[in-house]
Amino acid sequence: MVEVSTNAFIDRSHWGRIQLTGADRLRFLHNQTTNAFEQLKSGQGRETVFVSSTARTLDLASAYVDDDSVLLMVSPGMAPELIAWMDRYIFFADKVTLSDQTDTTCAITLLGPDTERLLTDLGLPQPESNAYSHIRASWSVTNTDIQIARETGLAIPGYTLIGPKESATSLQNWLTEHQVPCLSPQDWEVLRIRQGRPMPGLELTDKDNPLEAGLWHTVSFEKGCYIGQETIARLNTYQGVKKQLWGFKLDKLVEPGVSLTLDGTPVGKLTSVATADDGIWALGYLRTKAGGAGLTLDANGTMANTVELPFLSRGYLANSPSPAT
Repeated sequence: MVEVSTNAFIDRSHWGRIQLTGADRLRFLHNQTTNAFEQLKSGQGRETVFVSSTARTLDLASAYVDDDSVLLMVSPGMAPELIAWMDRYIFFADKVTLSDQTDTTCAITLLGPDTERLLTDLGLPQPESNAYSHIRASWSVTNTDIQIARETGLAIPGYTLIGPKESATSLQNWLTEHQVPCLSPQDWEVLRIRQGRPMPGLELTDKDNPLEAGLWHTVSFEKGCYIGQETIARLNTYQGVKKQLWGFKLDKLVEPGVSLTLDGTPVGKLTSVATADDGIWALGYLRTKAGGAGLTLDANGTMANTVELPFLSRGYLANSPSPAT
């Protein structure tokens, strides 16, 4: 696998992209997801979580605000489901239109310590220094508009380039010709587990909420009512988070779904497992009362050492670093 100390790229065009237009688009997104949007200006963005009425997780999304639209980057295969879910909450007077942009656009993510140089060599400008800032520019090679966003979907420096579908081949050819390695889907899976990014169907399910999933940085506790707000507010006020997402270093390969035990007592479960050059790594949920980083557990006869991961945030919980930006 390519190390994150080296510039690399990955084609994320299979991730979903949903465009919201209409005068009420920011208010609508503000009311339907966990983060605050009404005060955002064009060129700004942030992460947010779609949750059910009982605050169970649907998906983690990146939102980019433009003058007349908001573009959401969502997990692979989730665009149709989220569009159908949002459409249920659009009423007659709401000025909001949803459109699936996945099949007409591409998304290429650049990761690594020197991606600013790559942008310069590509002839593309840098957005502002804030995370999720973005800017549009014409790429001279294809004479098409490219959106450059300061985010990678991970807590790794870099940018995501979003443009017309026909730009994908030219972008990838340029990067390959300039000796920038391409990450495979398996490489990405290792990175996202090592980073702690949760994914739908694995760490984001109808049994989990954003605070359990280590997504405190995507939740606004100051804004008003939104779907799932009451449950999340109670969890925060009464410190009711009973389980947390952690990383684990394993001695041997085991399957996802294996129980984690402490002195013979079940205290959690693994959700994702991947083999890397430096060992076997996993994500999983662990009961809050059991402990956290530094804890040694048993996973079906295999030692599992609990580790903190850079993508995760833990709010009021003790010994909790802020997520990297």
